[in-house]
Amino acid sequence: MTRKQKTVLIVDDDDSARAALTTPLKTDYHVVSALSAEEAIADLREQAVNVMLVDVRQPGISGFELLQIARENYADVEVIMISAIDEVETVVQSMKHGAFHYVTKDVAHDALQSLVRLAVERQELSRQVVSLTAQVADQDAPELVIGSSKSLRDIVGLVDKVSQLSATVLILGESGTGKELLARLIHRKSDHASGPFIPVNLAAIPADLVESTLFGHERGSFTGAHRQQLGKFELATGGTLFLDEIGELRIDLQAKLLRAIQEGEIERIGSQKPIQTDFRLIVATNVDLEKAVKDGRFREDLFYRINVIPIRMPPLRERPEDIPDLCRQFVERYNGRFKKAVEGVSDSAIKLLSSHWWPGNIRELENLIERLIAFSDKPWITDEDLPIEYHLARLDTAGTDGNENRLQEACDTFERNFILRALERSEWNVSATARYLGIPLSTLKHKMGRLDIRELARRLRGA
Repeated sequence: MTRKQKTVLIVDDDDSARAALTTPLKTDYHVVSALSAEEAIADLREQAVNVMLVDVRQPGISGFELLQIARENYADVEVIMISAIDEVETVVQSMKHGAFHYVTKDVAHDALQSLVRLAVERQELSRQVVSLTAQVADQDAPELVIGSSKSLRDIVGLVDKVSQLSATVLILGESGTGKELLARLIHRKSDHASGPFIPVNLAAIPADLVESTLFGHERGSFTGAHRQQLGKFELATGGTLFLDEIGELRIDLQAKLLRAIQEGEIERIGSQKPIQTDFRLIVATNVDLEKAVKDGRFREDLFYRINVIPIRMPPLRERPEDIPDLCRQFVERYNGRFKKAVEGVSDSAIKLLSSHWWPGNIRELENLIERLIAFSDKPWITDEDLPIEYHLARLDTAGTDGNENRLQEACDTFERNFILRALERSEWNVSATARYLGIPLSTLKHKMGRLDIRELARRLRGA
């Protein structure tokens, strides 16, 4: 793909001086001219300028004033000040006001070419600083744990097939299932792997800041916009932009997102000049987008545009066989963070964790392991260390052969859980629990024996 030429704006009211400066630059750059600072300001509003060559002495607004305006409103534009004579005071003032360099109008062609090239490189480096921060975060980010479940292995196989494509990927799944980790995996396997991975959680951004965060803004474009800011679309150039919770995007911003996808360009708030974009887009949501389209909350054209490669992340309860691998990763992670030496999670604890419903999915499991590691002083995490809610049995309708005992099993499950909660509330005192439940002590003891509660209560009480 042919790289777009950088734009150099020469600001000088002298025709011969402009021509002399244009000649050595026109081969490698798109050169535009302005006869005054006022005209230059208009050019800055209308097109993307990379470097300005500004004559110190201008009719009307001076060169130094134009430099200050550029620094305050177009901070990423590099400015080289020029003058007919070499004056120390002029050089000092230029550097003081933030100019990239200062030269006289009789500068040699090769020196001017070198200087402009350095200015362009500095601008690109400045833009990369923010993106590099995101890349460092991506390197330190956890990786997707690929366990033994067939569903997740099938997803990884699909990722291997589509990661090299430029098509948009739509990741569907409940909160906490690892959608961002999957997006990072796609990025690392793609042609954009050397570029930044820019994650944006749209649900976490205040509604009045979403547009500015995504598209950027110019100085003074709204109250509080004290300086120019690049948006996430620009920061993702050459890499991957991950928009999480796409279903939360306002309907008016959906139109701007659609344009960015279709035309490959955006406009910052307060600007009318288009900015070219080049990134891989991955979006995710836990919302039923088809229903949102029917309800008028999501644009149908945008839905079809992002629903090119849909991938559904299964909830943790549908792949309990991955829990041992996830536990091993989380134990290793938080051993390092808390300077602990926990060897792992016992088989009995894994069995209990595998029967849990996991409404918070992987995020809930990670938070649990983090808490257990933080307070652990034992070599292994056992079932005694787990909070009581993980011990409460859940009726497994698939675990009963036939229908003969299903109702009794359901009643026993409810009764067992209710008694365990009552024991916990009464600090594991059986007599106090009987009084709380309003039943004779002998009846409670009989139920505890019949429902195999005694041993479990003993372990929980000692935990």
